[in-house]
Amino acid sequence: MGHLEMIGTLVHQLTRNLTEEQIKTAGFDAYFVDHTTGVFPQFASGYPWSASTMQVTGDTIADLTEDLAAEQKARVTYDNILRLSDDPDVNDAIKFLREREVVHFQRFGEALRLAKERMNSKNVYYLNPSFDTPSK
Repeated sequence: MGHLEMIGTLVHQLTRNLTEEQIKTAGFDAYFVDHTTGVFPQFASGYPWSASTMQVTGDTIADLTEDLAAEQKARVTYDNILRLSDDPDVNDAIKFLREREVVHFQRFGEALRLAKERMNSKNVYYLNPSFDTPSK
């Protein structure tokens, strides 16, 4: 959520003083009609962000794998922003967020390795004995 807040702040700072003509030229007119210059969390495609994009199963392996994927996808998004941006202040903030994604990915990878070591390593599905023990 902190990343959404930081990106939202960047977008607000970059767009709050746009003229009507600049809004139209930049292709923000449809967004402006719905949100004026307020920050509405959405993907670059225009699809609104929601908590439904976050996956939680309660299964340690599945959830950590999902976390790894989310960090990797966020890093790719930041890479793509850096390819398109020529604003040094924006780039500095995006580089900071990108570095956090890399560190988070590494920590989740370590957590996944540790979880697997502590679970039933003979089973390819890594059963969690506290939940997955067959009934007697």
